[in-house]
Amino acid sequence: MKYFLAIAAFSLLHSFSFSQDWKPTGDKIKTQWAEKIDPANPLPEYPRPQMVRDQWQNLNGAWDYAILPKGSNEPAAFDGKILVPFAIESSLSGVQKMVGDKNELWYHRTFTVPTAWKNKSLVMHFGAVDWKADIWINDVKVGAHQGGYTPFSLDITPFIVKDKAQKLVVKVWDPTDQGFQPRGKQVSLPKGIWYTSVTGIWQTVWIEPVEASHVSALKTVPNIDGGNIAVMASTTGTSANDLIEVKVMDNGKLIGTGKAVVGQEVTVAVPNAKLWSPESPFLYDMEVSILHNGVSTDKLKSYVGMRKISTQKDANGIFRMQLNNKDYFQFGPLDQGWWPDGLYTAPTDEALVYDIKKTKDFGFNMIRKHVKVEPARWYYHCDREGILVWQDMPSGDANPKWQTRNYFNGQELQRSKMSEQNFMQEWKEIMDLTYSNPSVVVTVPFNEAWGQFKTPEIIEWTKNYNPSRLVNPASGGNHYDVGQKSLNGPRITIRPGL
Repeated sequence: MKYFLAIAAFSLLHSFSFSQDWKPTGDKIKTQWAEKIDPANPLPEYPRPQMVRDQWQNLNGAWDYAILPKGSNEPAAFDGKILVPFAIESSLSGVQKMVGDKNELWYHRTFTVPTAWKNKSLVMHFGAVDWKADIWINDVKVGAHQGGYTPFSLDITPFIVKDKAQKLVVKVWDPTDQGFQPRGKQVSLPKGIWYTSVTGIWQTVWIEPVEASHVSALKTVPNIDGGNIAVMASTTGTSANDLIEVKVMDNGKLIGTGKAVVGQEVTVAVPNAKLWSPESPFLYDMEVSILHNGVSTDKLKSYVGMRKISTQKDANGIFRMQLNNKDYFQFGPLDQGWWPDGLYTAPTDEALVYDIKKTKDFGFNMIRKHVKVEPARWYYHCDREGILVWQDMPSGDANPKWQTRNYFNGQELQRSKMSEQNFMQEWKEIMDLTYSNPSVVVTVPFNEAWGQFKTPEIIEWTKNYNPSRLVNPASGGNHYDVGQKSLNGPRITIRPGL
C-alpha cells in the first residue's frame, strides 16, 4: 500500500514540477490562447456535449512519454514529460519531436479513482488518438483502436485495483504518409500545402463512473415535417424489459416525452417546433434515461435541433438545396482546422469557438471541414452558434488517374482489402460522431480524386447510413453518375463552388 501511495505522490510531484516549468517549445508561431493554457488542467471542459453526465475526471495534463523503435517492449524509463492532449510534434506538447513510421510513441501516467465512485462501473474515454492505439491498465492490455479521428471507450472496471494508484499505459503507431490510413494534410516532410504530422493523443482523455446498465451511444434524427424526433440509444447491461425514456424541454418546460423498450427507436412529438437555422440556432434540451422496473438507473443530458436539409427543383427546373423546406444558398470557406502551436488541437475551448464566430462575422453561413475531423465540442459550438457544416472524410491512400472532362475511362484506385475495410470503419465512426449534430448537413466521402475508389458503392452506402444528410460524392474529383437523389427522382452532384 505504501509503495503505491509513494508512486502516486512521486507522479503528482513531477506533474506539479512540469506544470510550473511547461512552456510552448520551439520557434513556431504562437496563438494568443497559448498563454491561457493551464498546464495542470488543459482543456477542462466536458468533452462530449451530447452525452453529458455530472461526474467525470479529466486525465489531461502531464504524462510520461518515450519514443522507441516499432515492436519494442514497454520502456523501463521514459524520455520526459508531454502535455496531453497536444500531439508530440506540436509546440504546445512541450516536446515537439517527430516520431515517424519506424517508431512507436509510449505514454504513461497514474490516476486515482474517487472513493465516491465505489460500486460504479468505470469507463475510460479517448477523444482521438492518431492512429493505432493499444491501452494497458495495471499491466493488463484492455483494448485497442485503429483510427485517428474518432472517440473510443473502454470499460476498465475489472482491471481497477482497490485503494491503489492505477497505472495507465498507451502505445501509439502512426505511419503518416507511409500508410494507407486517412491522414488529411499530414506528411513526414511538411512543405507547401502539406503540414506537420500528428502522432498520438490529440483530444481529451477522461474517465467517468456509470451504472452497470447505462447508455453507451445516442443518435437523434429530427423530422420537421412530422413534428417529432427519433432517438436511438445504444445500451450496455440492460435487460429485455428495461425502457428508454426521452424528455424534450424548451428552456426547462417539458414539451414532449416518449418511451420504448431498449433496442427500439423512441419517437417524441415536438409540436409547433422552433426550427434550427444559422439565423436562429435554437436547441431543445433533452434528457435520456434507462428505466428498470420504473426506476431510473442512468440519466444523461443532451440536446437536439429541429432542422431539415434537402433538395428541390425550382420553377426553372434547376435543383436547389433547401434548409427547412426553403431554398438556401450555402456560402463558406474550406476550414482545415490546423493551429500553428497545437497542430490538430486548439489551445483552448475559447480558441475553438473563435474561428466559428469569426466565420459568421465575415458573412458566411457554412464551413466545409476540409479533410479534418474536429472534437465533439467543435460541432457543439457550430450547433450553438448556428453555422452549417460540410464534413469531409480525411483523405488517405493513393491517387487514381485524374479524369478530365474530355477523357473519362471510369478507372478507379485499386485499394488493398485492408485499406478498403479501414476506410469504411473510419468513415462510419466519423459519421457516428456527427450523426446528431444539426449543423452537419453534407457529408463528403472523397476530396477531389485523392483515394477515390468504388465511388458508386461508397456513395450509396453513405446515403443509406444517414439519409438525413446530403452527400457530395467527390468534391472536384472524378465524376460518376451518383450523388444526391432529388425528391423528383434524378440525381444531382453538389459542387462547392469555392
